[in-house]
Amino acid sequence: MQTIAVTGGSGKLGQYVIRELVRQQYRVISLDQKQAAGLPCRQIVVDMNDFGQVAGALQGADAIIHLAAIPSPNGFPHQTIFTNNVVGGFNILEAASMLGIRRVVMGSSTSSYGFAWALEPFAPNYFPIDEAHPHLAQEGYGLSKTLNELTAEMFHRRNGMQVVSLRFSLIAAPDEYERMKDSIGSKADFAKILWSYIDIRDAVSACIASLHADVDGAIALNITGDDTLSAFDTSELLRECYPEVTDLRSEMTGREPLFSNRLAKETLNWRPEHFWSAELQG
Repeated sequence: MQTIAVTGGSGKLGQYVIRELVRQQYRVISLDQKQAAGLPCRQIVVDMNDFGQVAGALQGADAIIHLAAIPSPNGFPHQTIFTNNVVGGFNILEAASMLGIRRVVMGSSTSSYGFAWALEPFAPNYFPIDEAHPHLAQEGYGLSKTLNELTAEMFHRRNGMQVVSLRFSLIAAPDEYERMKDSIGSKADFAKILWSYIDIRDAVSACIASLHADVDGAIALNITGDDTLSAFDTSELLRECYPEVTDLRSEMTGREPLFSNRLAKETLNWRPEHFWSAELQG
C-alpha cells in the first residue's frame, strides 16, 4: 500500500483528494497549517515555509500531492502570497529530493498564463490555449505558479524526479453551481478566466491519475473541463469579448473550452466527466 502525502489537505480540493485516496485504499498523510474535522487520515500541522517541519512530516511518504498554497492574489499582501507559494513549493521539492521521493504532483493554475488577474487586461495570442502559450503574469500569484513549474524542472535535472504540475482552472464543487447561475448566464462575468472551470471531482481524478502516469521529466498540464462555464456558444463569446484574437486553432463549435486539455487527456489517460449543465438540470 502506497503512502501519499497531501499538502493543503484541510483545503477545498485537498479534502476531496484525501477522501478519494482513502476510498481507493491508499495510506494518506495530510499536511496543513490547521487540521480539518472528520478527515479520515493522519493529520500533521506544518508550516510549509519551515523546511525542517516539511521534511519531518514527509518521512515515509512514497509520493506527494502538493496543494498547499494561497489560492488567489486576494486577501494577503502581494509579497506574502509570492513568498508563501514559492518557498512552500521549493521546500516540498527539496524535501522530496532529500528523502528519495520520486513522484510529486504539484497544484498549478491557468492563472500562470496571466489573463485572470492582469492589472492591464490583455488577450491571449491564440485560442484554444495550450501548454506552449507564453506565461505573461503581471502579479505575484500567477508568477508563483510559473516559478514552481520551473523549480520542478530544476529538480528533474538534478536527480530525475518526476513532477506533474496541474494547471487547474477555476475549481467548482457540485454545490457551487447553483450560486453561479447568474454568472453563467452573463457573457462578461467569467470573461477574465476565459469561462474555464474544472469540476472538483475531475480535479481529484487528475491528481490521482498523475501519481502513476507514464511521464519522464517535469511536465505541466492544463486541467480544464470539456465545456465552458457559460450558457453561450464559444464563438459568440469570442466575437463580443475577444474580437482581437484572430488566430483560432479550432472550429470553436458549441461551448468548446478556450484552454486545451488534450495533452492532459493523452498523458494521464484522463478526461472530465462532470459538467455544470448536468448538475443544474439534475
